[in-house]
Amino acid sequence: MIVGLAGFGFLAIVGNTMPPAETVALQSLYMMVSIIGPGLFVSLEQETNRVVSSGIAATVDPRPGIRRAVLLGASLAGLTILVLLAASPLLVDRLFGGDFMLLSLTLLSVVMSAAMYLTRGLLGASQQFTGYAATLGAEGLSRLLACIAIVLVGIGGTSMFGLAFVAGGGFAALVALPWLRREFAALPRKEHGPADSQTDPAVARTEDSGETATAEPSAAAEPDTETTGTAAEVIAGHTLGRIAKGLVFLGVATLLAQLVANLAPLVVNGRLVEDRAAATAFGFAFVLTRIPLLLFSPIQAMLLPVLTKAAVHGEYSVVRKRVGIILIAVAAVGLPGAAGSALLGPWMVVTFFGAEARPAAGVMALLGLSTVLLMLAQILQPALVAMGMHQTVSIAWVLGTLLLIGMLALPGDPISAAVIAQLAGPLVVVLITGIALARRLTTRRADTPSVPAAQ
Repeated sequence: MIVGLAGFGFLAIVGNTMPPAETVALQSLYMMVSIIGPGLFVSLEQETNRVVSSGIAATVDPRPGIRRAVLLGASLAGLTILVLLAASPLLVDRLFGGDFMLLSLTLLSVVMSAAMYLTRGLLGASQQFTGYAATLGAEGLSRLLACIAIVLVGIGGTSMFGLAFVAGGGFAALVALPWLRREFAALPRKEHGPADSQTDPAVARTEDSGETATAEPSAAAEPDTETTGTAAEVIAGHTLGRIAKGLVFLGVATLLAQLVANLAPLVVNGRLVEDRAAATAFGFAFVLTRIPLLLFSPIQAMLLPVLTKAAVHGEYSVVRKRVGIILIAVAAVGLPGAAGSALLGPWMVVTFFGAEARPAAGVMALLGLSTVLLMLAQILQPALVAMGMHQTVSIAWVLGTLLLIGMLALPGDPISAAVIAQLAGPLVVVLITGIALARRLTTRRADTPSVPAAQ
């Protein structure tokens, strides 16, 4: 709730204190950070969560896997910065209104997001949700309080507001440190668990070298990529190659998920250059209808370790039950939220954000419905990750994104095209991931543990 209110407050303060052109530039920064940070580094959080959760479930020391996840996360951050620098002329000219400082802040957000999501992956896996909540609170409160201070002191400007928003990720990572020390002290130190590496030389070589488990084609060295099993298979899943593979698939999926969730306002801003009032109002309407998505996103962190443990031990009824309950909760919360967006949304956009144009109630209702679809996808994704189905997640988001981009490019009214695209893209993702998970669980109804009980 704090993170959602902070985003709401940031845009409300900007909309009521900054000129329209600078408001659009800061909206673009908000969208860029919202796409790049969660889009790339939620994959780091989820893969780190998987590594630690599977290690705890199989009494395998996850520290080597954590070190490899940190290395890969740093590499991902560096690559992202290089790509942004290559695209900087277009970004500065079309999105940031010629303000190079906003580009610099975007680059800074990459580093802070990598640190923030890595720490959340560690905390979520060990189910230290007090610490996880503290990082969320620090992220949101630091942004909101900094923006209020800027207004009170009277030093407002795009750079100051942008820095206030971006710095939230850094504060979140720092707040996590006390809980991380506690977590590392409690991690299992049993390197190979029930399946000692001496029984499988390929696993031992893999663990020592950090390479993928393909040196010898044994079951422990190269387990089925769609399943988790014995402790030896868990160890093989902690290799550099396996973590990198998971990060690639999840990175594609989560980046495309954020594009699907946030791309429309950027496209509308680019196409409605002659009508900044309508573009600004649509951007505010879009963010307002996405607030339930922000409130619901931590559920992934709470769900993944439970589902991973159940998958390691072959308890597929637990996966079915947990996912089913949360899907019902999404419908119970999300559908009334979509109706509320239609009834109160246009008034809130004008009253709280200071928009000069009033968005249509139908537009806000449909955007609220698209948020429900995205929430459903957020629940299905960690279930597939726990089952080892990273590739299925990636394929679903690729197809959903291609459909969304195609519809965003349709001729005619940009806002109408954006609304239709925001419904079609997430719907495709939900159908593909839902059907895939249902089929996998149908073929594995027997609750026969595949990993021995903790020794």
